[in-house]
Amino acid sequence: MARLPSLSSLWRSWLRSETPRHPVLRWTRPQRAGLLVVCIVIAIISSWPWLVEPSLRPGIPAPTDELAPKNAHVVDREALAQQRSQLVPKTFVQVIDPQETNRLMERLERQLVELERVASSNDAGRIGPVNLTPEEQRWLSARTLKERRNWDMVMRRAAHRMLSQGLVNTLPPDQLRQAASLQLDDLGNPGAAARSTGSKLLSHTLKSRSNLRIDAVLSQRRIEELITKQGIPTIEVHRGDLITRKGEPISSQAFDVLDYFGLVSRKPRLGAWVGRFTEALAGCGVMLLLMRHERPSLEARHGLLALALLLMVQAAKIWFGAALSPLAAIVPPTLLIAQGLGSTCGLAWMALASLLWPGPVYGLGEGRLIVACAIAAIAALQASRQRSRAELLQMAVLLPLGALLAEWLLLQSPFTDGNTTWGMLATNPGELLSEALLVGLLLMVAILLIPILESSFGLLTRARLMELADQERPLLRRLSSEAPGTFEHTLMICSLAEEGARVTGADIDLIRTGALYHDVGKLHAPEWFIENQTTELNPHDELDDPQASARILQAHVDEGLKLARRHRLPRPVADFIPEHQGTMRMGFFFNKAQELDPSVPEQLFRYRGPVPRSRETAILMLADGCEAALRSLPPDTSDAKARETVRKIVEVRQLDGQLRKSNLSRAEVELVVRAFVRVWRRMRHRRIPYPIPARSRFPR
Repeated sequence: MARLPSLSSLWRSWLRSETPRHPVLRWTRPQRAGLLVVCIVIAIISSWPWLVEPSLRPGIPAPTDELAPKNAHVVDREALAQQRSQLVPKTFVQVIDPQETNRLMERLERQLVELERVASSNDAGRIGPVNLTPEEQRWLSARTLKERRNWDMVMRRAAHRMLSQGLVNTLPPDQLRQAASLQLDDLGNPGAAARSTGSKLLSHTLKSRSNLRIDAVLSQRRIEELITKQGIPTIEVHRGDLITRKGEPISSQAFDVLDYFGLVSRKPRLGAWVGRFTEALAGCGVMLLLMRHERPSLEARHGLLALALLLMVQAAKIWFGAALSPLAAIVPPTLLIAQGLGSTCGLAWMALASLLWPGPVYGLGEGRLIVACAIAAIAALQASRQRSRAELLQMAVLLPLGALLAEWLLLQSPFTDGNTTWGMLATNPGELLSEALLVGLLLMVAILLIPILESSFGLLTRARLMELADQERPLLRRLSSEAPGTFEHTLMICSLAEEGARVTGADIDLIRTGALYHDVGKLHAPEWFIENQTTELNPHDELDDPQASARILQAHVDEGLKLARRHRLPRPVADFIPEHQGTMRMGFFFNKAQELDPSVPEQLFRYRGPVPRSRETAILMLADGCEAALRSLPPDTSDAKARETVRKIVEVRQLDGQLRKSNLSRAEVELVVRAFVRVWRRMRHRRIPYPIPARSRFPR
């Protein structure tokens, strides 16, 4: 009688199936510490409003209904600020600046000295501080020392009186000269030479000059006096009046009334802050775990890129507040993450960025955030499938248009009618169009940044894979010309590996590109590998040293990694070079060494690995092992015989532990076996023998 499995066995089986894949790359302690620091910074920024901002503020939905407890006249701060802003440009108080007054008096002294130098000179054409008439020149030359000193003293007193009253720099020269002449009435009638010369000198010294400065304290006091005279704007509140209704946005007047009655708390909300901080920190950790589970080869710098984008978005949310567009903040970074790390990583980032939104959203309220998340989800799902830059540019045009249409439909929907929150917050179509243009521009910038991020953070996009798979690239061209046998072997493996990836759901583009580069290390010595040997002479036979031959085989892996670093191949592509051999034993040379020395260590004849750590590298290992065997099968071999041959090769690698970290199930391995046979059958199909016509002879 069959026994039903127990609950404990079912639980253990479910746990095994749901266990995350082991990471391929171990993060070092400094890398983990750096990521933790960035997560803490994001958590602090995300929770900052709960520390420094009041419990209520204009624009956010009211948490409860509030009624006025008594009659009151509340100052309308918004109207008061507007009134003050109108008075500030027109109201200011100027005071005399003693320093500027001293500088102008010193300038007058220099002018007096220069005028005396002109008077004592015999040169009639000497240039002086002012233009003099012949009568003024005669008076200047004829005056005695006592008269000069008395005249200079009168000039100083006149300048002091003018500066004490305050001098503006916009006074016309004629009026300034007239004012100076009035100060010199002790020097005779206006036509006297002494008075006219003095008025010229004073006006020339003080022209376009000012000894006034604005006093901020007195200006502010004057503004307050004017506001008091005009009347301070107030809000008249009666007992029982409804201040706010739950769910409706708080207006600036309602906020003033709430603050007047002490209903607004400005103390740090430590409980809410701790909850928000913990939520943000835990969200960052969960996002990294999801990304790590989705991509076992995730590098620390990839996680740092995602956190850096999240940090920038959170800082923009705090800086711009509710005016920040959710579309502009969420969609472009999601496109970047999804293009470089995959759809799941992009969706995880989008979910965290939307959940950590700190405040209200103007415009369509929560509807805009929902539309932004929907557009970002579409971008994440489509970005990882785009195989060229042109397709990304099409997305940069279509996504903003889709967002514009969705928000416009939201405006027209019945949800925005009446007194609902969305209806009261609805924006006009012109603002939505501006937002769509902004999002399109940011998406264009993000697409331009993708090549820079590919090289800086080691991202591997579809477009990058397609570029690397171009057989006209220098490294592949060199492989086809210097090691043609290896290149043909590579093309055969590409066909096998692509079909294996297709039936198992693996990354076809990645496995194609990795297959093209997996044997580039053979360029260091192509003649030592049998597929490149054109004669029956084998260098290994002349070497006659199994251990040296094993070191040469291992060298093609080491040299391949060097070429990968030199040509800056992304890590997921470079991983195919060592992992396609894993830690397999070099059986031919090990057996030959055992004939010479039975006690020779097997470890000397194993590749240094690592074993395949992804489905893609595992499929390539199987394709590399089966290619030669399938090529050697005769065309009339049955499919069953071919599958048996391939299955034996696969089982050897399974028993050797080469597939233990690849996450390939037994069912997937069987699918790969059948896929290899289908490819072999297509390549070795029978053809009808066509007769070769005899060479025709033409009469001469």
